[in-house]
Amino acid sequence: MDQHPPGVLSLTEVQAKTLQEYRRFTEAEIAPFANEWDRAGRLPRTLITEMGRAGYLGAMVGTAYGGGAYSLADFGLLNEAIGVGCSSARSVLTVHSMVTRAITRWGSTAQRERWLPDLAAGRRVGAFALSEPQAGSDAAGLDTTARRDGTHYVLDGTKTWITYGQAADAYLVFAGQRGQASAFLVDRDTPGLTVRPIDDMLGTRASMIAELSFDGCRVPGEALLGRPGFGLIAVAGDALDIGRYSVAWGCVGLAQACLESSLDYAGRRHQFGVAIGEHQLVQRMLTDMATTVSAARLLCLQAGELRQAGDPNAVAAVWMAKYFASTGAFRAAADTVQIHGANGCRPDSSPQRLLRDAKVMELIEGSTQIQQSMIARLLSGAA
Repeated sequence: MDQHPPGVLSLTEVQAKTLQEYRRFTEAEIAPFANEWDRAGRLPRTLITEMGRAGYLGAMVGTAYGGGAYSLADFGLLNEAIGVGCSSARSVLTVHSMVTRAITRWGSTAQRERWLPDLAAGRRVGAFALSEPQAGSDAAGLDTTARRDGTHYVLDGTKTWITYGQAADAYLVFAGQRGQASAFLVDRDTPGLTVRPIDDMLGTRASMIAELSFDGCRVPGEALLGRPGFGLIAVAGDALDIGRYSVAWGCVGLAQACLESSLDYAGRRHQFGVAIGEHQLVQRMLTDMATTVSAARLLCLQAGELRQAGDPNAVAAVWMAKYFASTGAFRAAADTVQIHGANGCRPDSSPQRLLRDAKVMELIEGSTQIQQSMIARLLSGAA
């Protein structure tokens, strides 16, 4: 695309050009196929290859290991651009970046050298394995265990709702060790690890979600990422914050897709002798979408700037950005279906996919209700 997309009022000229560059990739490699991938319930590995070739999978990796060392603002704009085209593709970028971020920040030199070059290039893809059947929002309630056995650790338990778990090559797995949470880097082909697909989800249906079962799964001692007790608060906490930031920006992209689709349809569809975009109630929905996109983008930019600077207010800023962007994206998607009418409900239409994906955004990386509670606690100093 050669012009700035409609509604981009909150970016500098440099940021707008960066977004434009990322959007060109989306328009060529993602957007035309998003509905097809949604129906098939899977992403092609060729997309991962292209994302790796473009440098996107190495966004959170330093240049010494083949990454791009993106600023948080540029990483956010990348997530927006991918989110415009397909939330499932953006979800893979999210969890993969959570893994590369964790290895970059907490891994040993040997772990970085082993894992990061392949992850940055897209030769391998990482997935984040924290959630369990009884531990979703309550991440501290882990049932998966790790015990030391000589030079190895033995993992037992189940992880579920693992984005891209069906096809990932490596997993960042969290397990309890003598009452303390630890993080482990686990190869897909490790004996004792079983991957079971979870298909036909409500939204992000192409993100290839899976359940992982660990039954006497032996991993070498060097698979431990950080010391025991360091896994949940440090490794998982930091990665989840990056994931939340990524999802927030992805919601900006989703809402932007709603705005662009609605503007186009409202200009082409005629009822009662005029384009429906001339009707005031439709204009109200378009106005709300554009305002939501711009405001959410500003909150995301602020969150990125604060986090880049190491500001203690960054945590609350990321939570607020994700809360506002996800709830706004769902409203925008609902209005998009409303504007498209029956055409928006067709199984091969983008509006219905956007609506289903937007609902998922209100659940992942902290549900709307968890966010409301957490933001209030952060504001009161209780968190």
